[in-house]
Amino acid sequence: MLPGMAVKPRVAMVGAGNFATALALALREAEYTIEAVMSRSRGESLKRAQRLARQVGARVSNDLSDVQAELIWLCVPDAEISHAARSLAGQLEWKGRVVFHSSGALTSDALATLRSRGAAVASVHPLMTFVRSSQPSLRGVPFAIEGDARAVRVARRVVKDLGGCAYSIRKKDKAAYHAWGTFASPLFTALLAATEQVAALAGVNRIAAKRRMIPILQQTLANYATFGAAGAFSGPLIRGDVDTVKQHLRVLRGTPPAREVYVGLARAALRYLPVKHKNALRRILDSSRG
Repeated sequence: MLPGMAVKPRVAMVGAGNFATALALALREAEYTIEAVMSRSRGESLKRAQRLARQVGARVSNDLSDVQAELIWLCVPDAEISHAARSLAGQLEWKGRVVFHSSGALTSDALATLRSRGAAVASVHPLMTFVRSSQPSLRGVPFAIEGDARAVRVARRVVKDLGGCAYSIRKKDKAAYHAWGTFASPLFTALLAATEQVAALAGVNRIAAKRRMIPILQQTLANYATFGAAGAFSGPLIRGDVDTVKQHLRVLRGTPPAREVYVGLARAALRYLPVKHKNALRRILDSSRG
């Protein structure tokens, strides 16, 4: 920990969105003191901050000028991080403090303004999804950490206390890392949305489709967790069933965006997974253009 800093530093949260809420509650459970939740002075963001502050025993503030917290954690959208850092720069004495942001795509350099004023800064990103009305546990969640040596030491200790798993990431790898996370959750969700549209072609409405898909989705993830991608792979492509793939492409003309997804994922399967009759399947996929 930093010289003069308590074993568990006091924390000030900047932002009160989905991630900030899950994080603050997890920090509180890990016996960290949340001193303040900083938010805009009006509107929905203020209401969220007030609600979160009540939950974690903190106060709401629209600036940090009287905050004593040793750790400031910025939980704002990526596009606002550098602006927030510049706005906060004149509000505190930063020497000796630690500042985190939790962007998956941006490096710790987004906090360069505060670094130049003496703060130790780091990017601390959990590979987890946070949506409204859901507060996932952070136990077992991997956190990618990058930044100043002092801030990284603090981050590793905090992540350990949260029950997460800290690991280092290079600045140059952040964009690819974030793309990986986007495949794992947002684009996976987009795939499910496309899948619902395909279900409609079979006469199944969205609500029923979601309910009926859950068992196969859960088993697929269980298979992937146990056997990896190749061992979890099944269906017409692994069998090299050319005629079935032709039928799929024909019926999917009824929902062109889903057809594009099918072709793209089938091409990925040809590249990365055990597929029979690859050349014949590749010709069918090539002929599906247009």
